[in-house]
Amino acid sequence: MRIAIFGGTFDPIHNAHLRIAREAADRFHLDRVLFIPAGNPPHKAPGATSPFLDRYRMVELACAADPRFVPSPLEQGDSKSYSIDTIAQVKSSLAPGDELFFLIGGDAFAEIASWKRSAEVLAAVEFIVVSRPGYHYPVPPAARVHPLETLALVISSSDIRRKLDSGENVGELPAGVLAYIRQHRLYS
Repeated sequence: MRIAIFGGTFDPIHNAHLRIAREAADRFHLDRVLFIPAGNPPHKAPGATSPFLDRYRMVELACAADPRFVPSPLEQGDSKSYSIDTIAQVKSSLAPGDELFFLIGGDAFAEIASWKRSAEVLAAVEFIVVSRPGYHYPVPPAARVHPLETLALVISSSDIRRKLDSGENVGELPAGVLAYIRQHRLYS
């Protein structure tokens, strides 16, 4: 089985996340894409994200449209969430012969040298690095990288939150996610 980890704050998850995952699954013949909302991301201030359970529920709703998409609560908890720990946990559940990939944006991949135990992260998985055509990112010598250039919509979760707060129309969200946001009065 070919499995990709797709982590993020997903605050909220939106159509560009889904399109990127779909393009990666199609192009690299992925059987499963694990959507893992960050529990307590080290690069965000405490309380800077919506509660984990709300973000996880939105991921569940968004993933329902594609059987290859699997929401995972792996990073739920108060401790800092580091990719090396997530990779180790996912690897421990794999069957012999399974292949593990890490789906990541080119901008985040360009910062990988600053990650906790980055050399181990680079050795542990193959990367599917998403970028827009013509965007270049540094590739460390030890990295195994599969580029995925895409014209996926450029959507910012922070822009979506701002639009929701100001009552603007938001077309960048799956219908179930938008309904959840309205029902639970998130971002307003």
